[in-house]
Amino acid sequence: MTYKVTHNTEPPLKRIHRLAIPATIAGVAEPFLSLTDTAIVGNIPIQGAQALAAAGIVGSFLSMLVWVLGQTQSAISALVSQYLGKDNLDGVKALPMQAMYVNVSISLLVLVISMIFKTEIFTLLNASGPLLEMCEQYFSIRIWGFPLTLFTFGVFGVFRGLQNTLWPMAVALTGAFLNIGLDFILVYGIEGFMEPMFLEGAAWASLIAQIVMAVFALSLLFLKTDFPLIVKGPIHPELKNIIGMSANLFVRSLALNTALILSVREATAMGTTIIGAHTILLNLWLFSAFFIEGYGTAGNSIGGKLLGAKNYTLLWELAKKVAFFGFVMGSILLLFGTLFYDNIGGLFSENKATLLAFEEVFFILLICLPTNGIAFVLDGMFKGLGEMRFLRNVLLLTSFGVFVPLVFWSNKMNWGLKGIWVAFGCWMVARGVALIWKFRRKFLPLKQNTYI
Repeated sequence: MTYKVTHNTEPPLKRIHRLAIPATIAGVAEPFLSLTDTAIVGNIPIQGAQALAAAGIVGSFLSMLVWVLGQTQSAISALVSQYLGKDNLDGVKALPMQAMYVNVSISLLVLVISMIFKTEIFTLLNASGPLLEMCEQYFSIRIWGFPLTLFTFGVFGVFRGLQNTLWPMAVALTGAFLNIGLDFILVYGIEGFMEPMFLEGAAWASLIAQIVMAVFALSLLFLKTDFPLIVKGPIHPELKNIIGMSANLFVRSLALNTALILSVREATAMGTTIIGAHTILLNLWLFSAFFIEGYGTAGNSIGGKLLGAKNYTLLWELAKKVAFFGFVMGSILLLFGTLFYDNIGGLFSENKATLLAFEEVFFILLICLPTNGIAFVLDGMFKGLGEMRFLRNVLLLTSFGVFVPLVFWSNKMNWGLKGIWVAFGCWMVARGVALIWKFRRKFLPLKQNTYI
């Protein structure tokens, strides 16, 4: 069945919400899943605080792996949307599966290596004793979903490049609801039928959901498009380009995750209570990123198409609109977090010390949300424009020039968890300023020279 590309007469900027709302729902599904895992694991009656800490440490490491190798999704989306803008979709159909084959092959190698060195990895993250054992147990199950997630993300990239965010939303929601249902069954058990599996049950719930999502995504790719599922030669000429873009995003993600992993490592060194609070904060931060990123996805899809069509006037207007919507979405989350400030932490833990540590720092995260919104959506838009090298350089400079020095300095000043989150705020401001500067510098002259 051929994917029908209709020449929609609707102005591109009118499609922002139609693409952004499903993308937001799909994006929120993943962090919502993590938040649910955090809440369920944090309320385990036996060693709940340690289970929460283990889930946070392993989750941060797995997120690093997914973000580092999952960037092929953005490269695929960028090229598909640009070819769509050139009205030459047939010229790119062989590319996605070739790119996904390379990516999944690398992920399998990473899986084997990380399993061999799992003890060393989590020891490096300051886990020890019973906490280290729980990390290894949880990780040994969750890691098998890593290649499946990368494949699913690759399929998402194809559909987003085709200006379709509905199917990725359907897949993401299916996985999220399945995972949540399995969490309650496997973690807490069913009295008289199934014994509680606690942390191990949460790991199995996630893995089963990832399997179902991958199968669903593969089925949609087969049924809704005529993109080939079997890798065939010759090698697509754009594969080198997509590998180059993915490599830049790979380095970018390493810088990003260096910041995240450093924050986890420093928080873990402050004790189980602090890493528990930091796990909640980090999951809420990730939730906000994915919640806001729906408009970044719309900017990614529409921006790539406009770039392919060389319509720089509309591209300029698109950037202004998505930045505005990013700010609005961040402000909505700020308002919601302020209204329910005293209640949010209790959803994830019953440990009073953990909740106290969380509430002492949560306001810093909230203050930064509107600024974060601008940075998140422009970051997504830049991926659609193929500006992967610049995104790489921004993350390298801001992570190692702003975040890392501030974390070490705040540690020296004994600011505790507050210091880590002040560093997060400064880091995001620096990223947003850099993206605004670059877009104005490159695309404002092109817009002024466009005559329509």
